[in-house]
Amino acid sequence: MARFLSQEEIDALLSTVGTAGGETDVANARIDQRAAVVYDFKHPNRISKDQIRTLENIHDNFAGHLGSALSGVLRAVVDVELVSVDQVTYSEFFMSLASPSCTYIFSMKPLEGSCVADISPVLAFGFVERMFGGRGKSMEADRELTGIELSVVDKIVARAWRELAGAWNRVIDVEIATAGFETTPQFIQIVPPGESVIVTTLQLNVLETSGIVKLCYPYITLEPIITKLLGQNWTDSSRITSSEADRQAIRESLKEVETDAVAILARTEITVRDFLNINVGDVLVTDTQSIEPSRILIAGLGKFLARPGMRGKHRAVEILATSID
Repeated sequence: MARFLSQEEIDALLSTVGTAGGETDVANARIDQRAAVVYDFKHPNRISKDQIRTLENIHDNFAGHLGSALSGVLRAVVDVELVSVDQVTYSEFFMSLASPSCTYIFSMKPLEGSCVADISPVLAFGFVERMFGGRGKSMEADRELTGIELSVVDKIVARAWRELAGAWNRVIDVEIATAGFETTPQFIQIVPPGESVIVTTLQLNVLETSGIVKLCYPYITLEPIITKLLGQNWTDSSRITSSEADRQAIRESLKEVETDAVAILARTEITVRDFLNINVGDVLVTDTQSIEPSRILIAGLGKFLARPGMRGKHRAVEILATSID
């Protein structure tokens, strides 16, 4: 026999269905509110965020040393600041360059391939103007560098290579050298247009001139050392480098410290009574024979064996060997 629901039971079922539907609508609303992240499967990110941070640390260190080095070369305060480290395609990089440009191609031996360094033309002309005794004023010259101007910029770039190699040496020992120079970005084809590259952007300010320097590293060049760019490896190598640098700094500072050097010609033991009764003209017999070498004490520690003598009108000792005690 069929059972009929009462009105109260029907109302209870409808309220239950309405509540469940409401919860579903809230869940769907939450899903809709989530931020969508666009991912390009054709050009995936091949370097992790941790490795990007390591590259930022490398070039932040490079920026500090480059500012100090260029300040000495240009005889003016040079402020270098790391702006960004981005992962883009090579076509996006060279399309962002000015024409005519001041672009250097450089190698990082033993790594394979070539990298690119682009200097803002305004900055390059400012360097030239400053090197010839000017105030380093900003010049909006829409032309290529002359031979003389290029030779001046070459010297500044050579100094920058040394500082860049020093920054990379925390990860790998590299030798950086100029491999070419180009003023037309479209002619610089170090990798295919769709290849991933790492672009580091630096802001340089010197007197009245301000400009951008971009460093482009192809992924295929950094691929052999990509695992060394992890944060843990960077921390370990930085600690080792810092410790060695600290030891070297301590050695250099200790070289200027003065210390006592004492030559002991002879030694003997006497009683306090004999010591109190010593008079001028008395002879003390020592335990040291006249042919035995003297001991040289440095800061109270025996370091050398020497033979006493004269050098001109001054008493002197000739170092014969290192003391064993």
